[in-house]
Amino acid sequence: MLAKRLGARRVLALINRRAYVDLIRGSTIDIALSPAQTVIGELLTHVRRGDVVAVHSLRRGAAEAMEGIARGDRRTSQLVGRRIEEVKWPPGVTIGAIVRGEDKAQQVLMPHHDTLIEQDDHLVIFIPHKRQVRDVERLFRERHLPLSTPARHG
Repeated sequence: MLAKRLGARRVLALINRRAYVDLIRGSTIDIALSPAQTVIGELLTHVRRGDVVAVHSLRRGAAEAMEGIARGDRRTSQLVGRRIEEVKWPPGVTIGAIVRGEDKAQQVLMPHHDTLIEQDDHLVIFIPHKRQVRDVERLFRERHLPLSTPARHG
């Protein structure tokens, strides 16, 4: 905060003590980095099920922001080939963005109720209550259909 007062245009602060996180909110600091929060996010990414590629703990662990990839097709996925309004989201869960495509062709979509989720879309989801995480993870799991057996003629 002193750097801002001394005329710095942008300030990045490294926060090592959790108690200081609340002081930073609403202050003049532009970017606050917390190594502890970053590590927690990395650990959560590895313990989450489904095709979850990033997790960030919010509100001191009471909520999460999650990025998951929609895989499969309409038969094997609860997401792919469905509009946002068709998916049975847990109450209060919000889709913040959909990232579609790769590299230079990548686009960020602001989802609406009628936005169609396509295969390999990255969905950024805000989960207000920790107890809803498992329900959201299940949505990202691709179901494996049983192999069909050839019909016997005879």
